[in-house]
Amino acid sequence: MQLTREQFELIAPLLPRQRGNVRLDNFEVVNAILYVAANGCKWRALPSHYGPWHSIYTRMSRWAKAGVLDAVFERLQRQRLMQVRIEAVSLDSTIMKVHPDGTGAPKKTAPRPSAKVGAGGAPNFIWLPRVPATL
Repeated sequence: MQLTREQFELIAPLLPRQRGNVRLDNFEVVNAILYVAANGCKWRALPSHYGPWHSIYTRMSRWAKAGVLDAVFERLQRQRLMQVRIEAVSLDSTIMKVHPDGTGAPKKTAPRPSAKVGAGGAPNFIWLPRVPATL
């Protein structure tokens, strides 16, 4: 899933204009995003010839929040430049332990009687210090 320069020129008007001293061209960034989408790899596993993975991820994140990527992928589909087929859907199965109070469980408000007999009453023994008789 790589675009040629001619294909890229059809979607270039949808991308934000690059300003200032930019190391990566939008063409390279779009191809890097397509590589990650096609191979399902982590951003850190992006081949180095695409450029620094963090720079590409940052730009992709900004474009996604601004709705640019939606427009780009729609144009790619409508002009049949790229056929995207979703074959599998995966959900993140990260598990995090949560304190019981954070799960919405009802809070215990009434004191619970102890199972030990006499736990709430007088002590079962009395400790008295013994003074030796030989003083």
